[in-house]
Amino acid sequence: MSGRRGDPKGKYFLSIRIMMAGTFADKQLGYRERKQALSNLVQTFLATFADIGVETWLMHGTLLGWWWNRKILPWDSDSDVQVSEASMHYLASYYNMSVFHYKTPRIPEGRYYMLEVNPHYVNREQSDKLNVIDARWVDTTSGLFIDITTARYNYTHPAGEGMLSCKDGHEYRDTYIFPLRDTFFEGAPAKIPFAYKELLEAEYKQKALTLTDFEGHHFDEDKLEWVPVPKKIDPKGDAEKKMAEEARKQKEDEKKKKEEEHKKLVEEVKKKAQEALKAEEQKKSDSKPPPPPPQKGETANVAPQGQKPSTRSARDEPPVSKQPGKPDPDPPAALKAAEEKVIKADAKRDEVVKGAAAVAP
Repeated sequence: MSGRRGDPKGKYFLSIRIMMAGTFADKQLGYRERKQALSNLVQTFLATFADIGVETWLMHGTLLGWWWNRKILPWDSDSDVQVSEASMHYLASYYNMSVFHYKTPRIPEGRYYMLEVNPHYVNREQSDKLNVIDARWVDTTSGLFIDITTARYNYTHPAGEGMLSCKDGHEYRDTYIFPLRDTFFEGAPAKIPFAYKELLEAEYKQKALTLTDFEGHHFDEDKLEWVPVPKKIDPKGDAEKKMAEEARKQKEDEKKKKEEEHKKLVEEVKKKAQEALKAEEQKKSDSKPPPPPPQKGETANVAPQGQKPSTRSARDEPPVSKQPGKPDPDPPAALKAAEEKVIKADAKRDEVVKGAAAVAP
């Protein structure tokens, strides 16, 4: 199954953003390389279907390219063809997943191409929106491909008999398709619908058949070729763009500068607020009176140096007071001498007092 992941479950040919079968390629080709690869793709497809006897015809954007110069539109990345319902059954029965090898003057080493049929091709209803492509012709080297859809007769169409329907929503009266016209496309024999102009006008409007400037290309009537148009250089426009860019940059710089100044101002305000708060706390601390000295009988709750004061109150655990010691049975000699001296002094004082009393009349 060609494609990439990410599409709804039940879709066989997965969506490919760069218009390449993701199983075989993972990058987009350059402009010239893509044109050559698409030309080889169309040539090998038309040659193979002619060899196996399957009738096919150009449709949609590929038919529009044929209208202009019998070539693929240079901005297209794929091609579109149709087959009948009987032909699709035949391809699914005998050629599904068949690989063909071709050598061309532009690819002397050769290249492999594969025909892949969607197993949902048996569903004829347009309600199968996930599988509108019935088959693909894939370049296994570049990943480019041709979408093949089936034109089925709708036997219950309100317009009556002879109506052809495709699962992608396109509907035609069979007289617009058949009989097919023989022509050439990309240098190979090809077929196109009988009323090709009416079909193109119905799908793309009449302007698409006459507008010579489209998708960055101009159609050269002399060369019969779509030529890329280089971008016009507009000095005035470039100058205006440059000025606008400079103004935008200046505005961004000014905005950034203002934001930095605002941030700096906020930081300064915060710093000043912190300093004021700190000064206020210091002022309160200085104005607080010192605690009164402990009264007699009280013990100051002062912790020794290097030790934190206890946070517990006196009620929690009262301090233990110092217990008085027992008297020494044998006082020191100095204390004895002092006591004797006091006793002698007291005795002498008594004698003096008595003598004075006797002398008195």
